[in-house]
Amino acid sequence: MTKRGKRQSRDKRNTQAQSRGDVIDLEISELAHGGRGLGWHHGKPVFVPYTLPGEAITAEITGGRKNVTFARGLRLTTASGDRVVPSCPHFGPGQCWGCQWQHIDYPAQLLLKQDIVADQLSRQGKLPDKLIDSALRSPLPATSLWQYNHTLSLLRDESGSWGLRRDGGGIQAIGECHIAHPALLDLLARIDFDYHFARRLTLRRGTDGRLMLILEVKAEKAPELRADIPLSVNLILPDREPVNLIGDAHSHFDVAGRRFRVTAGAYIRPSVDGIERLVAEVQRALQLPGGGRALDLYAGVGVYSAIIAAGAELVTLVESYPPAANDADSNLKDFDNIDVIEGAVETVLAELADADARYDAAVVDPPPAGVSRDVIDGLARLEVERLVYVSGDPASLARDCQPLLSAGYHLRAVQPIDTAPHTFYITCVARFERQPMSA
Repeated sequence: MTKRGKRQSRDKRNTQAQSRGDVIDLEISELAHGGRGLGWHHGKPVFVPYTLPGEAITAEITGGRKNVTFARGLRLTTASGDRVVPSCPHFGPGQCWGCQWQHIDYPAQLLLKQDIVADQLSRQGKLPDKLIDSALRSPLPATSLWQYNHTLSLLRDESGSWGLRRDGGGIQAIGECHIAHPALLDLLARIDFDYHFARRLTLRRGTDGRLMLILEVKAEKAPELRADIPLSVNLILPDREPVNLIGDAHSHFDVAGRRFRVTAGAYIRPSVDGIERLVAEVQRALQLPGGGRALDLYAGVGVYSAIIAAGAELVTLVESYPPAANDADSNLKDFDNIDVIEGAVETVLAELADADARYDAAVVDPPPAGVSRDVIDGLARLEVERLVYVSGDPASLARDCQPLLSAGYHLRAVQPIDTAPHTFYITCVARFERQPMSA
C-alpha cells in the first residue's frame, strides 16, 4: 500500500528539451495536486494521468509549458499493488476526467490525499516539516464511496450532447456516472431539448427526492419547455440572477437534523453525506466558548450558522450572493441570535471593525481562490482568536498560511475529510489560533 513519505527535493539539473510525440520511459514517484502522476525525465517534471506512485511506464509527450511536460501512458511496465479495475466505462485515457482515481484502491486514495495536502503545505505554504507533521491529521474517510453526489454539472460538446471534461480537452458525453445519484442519470437519459443558449446544465436532487434542472445561459432568452415528468426548471442568467420557469425555485437538503432551502444558483456541496461530516468537524474545531460571538464568512445558505448558534451569544453570517443570503434568512428564521448580512466579506469586516465589534471565533469557507489579505487583516482587527478555515483546495489553503502567520495566527491542526472519493479533491478543516493582545 502507498505510504506517506517525506517530501523530496528534486534534481532539476541536466534538463533536456522534449517534443510532442517523443516516447519516454518513466517512473512515477508521486501523485500531484490535480490528480496526475508525476515522474522526472532528465530533471524535468512529467505529468501523466491514470498512473500511480511506484509504477514504471512508457509514455508519449503530448505537450507542455515552461518547465512542465504532459504525457499520456502507452504501456504499463510495472503496476502498483494499489491499482484496481475501474468501475465506469467512461474512465480512462482520452475519456471523462470527472473521476481521476477510479483505478486506485480506496485506502490508498486516502493516503495519497494526505500526501498531497502535506506537499502543498510545504511547497505553497512554505511551512516547515515539523509543523506539518504535528498539525496534519489522517483523512476522515467518506461514508459513501459511490452514488454520493446529489448535483451533476455538465457541459455541451460540439454535437450538442451533455457530458464532462476530458483530460487533455474536449467534452465526453456520458451515459453512466458512478459517483452521481442514480436519479440524476435517469433524469439525464429522459430529458431532450435543443437550446443553444445554454452553456452548462446542472441536475440536482434534494434529499426529499425532488429533481431540478438548472440551465446557465449566455443570453437572456428563455427557452420554450414542456415537462412531462415531475421536475423544476430554472435559468441562471449571465449576471447570475436565477429565473424560475417550471416548478420550484429551490431544492431542499436535510443536514444535521435541519432542512435547508437552496435556491438555483446558490452553492451547496454535492455530497450530502460529506456535508454532515464537515459540519461535525467544523463544530469540533471551533470550540466556541459559552456565550461567545462568531463570524460565518462566505456562509452560503447558513449550514454552519445553524450549528454554531446553539451555543453562541451572536453569530454574524456574511454572504455576497443575494439568493443564498435570502436562503439563509429563511433557513435561520427560528434563531434570534443570528444576523444575516448580504455583502462582500472584505467590506463587511471593515465596517464591523470600524464599529469596534469583537468576535471570539470565525468560520471561513471561501471560494477556490482562498481569502484575500483584506479578509485576514479584518479578522485581526476584530481580534478573532480562533479561525476555522474550510478549504476544498489544498493549494489555496497553503498559500493563505503565510499571510495568516504574518497576522499572528498559528496553525494548530489540519483535518482532511474525503467528500469526493475516486477524485483528487479533498476538503480540509484547518484550525488557526491567535494570541490575544496583552492588556
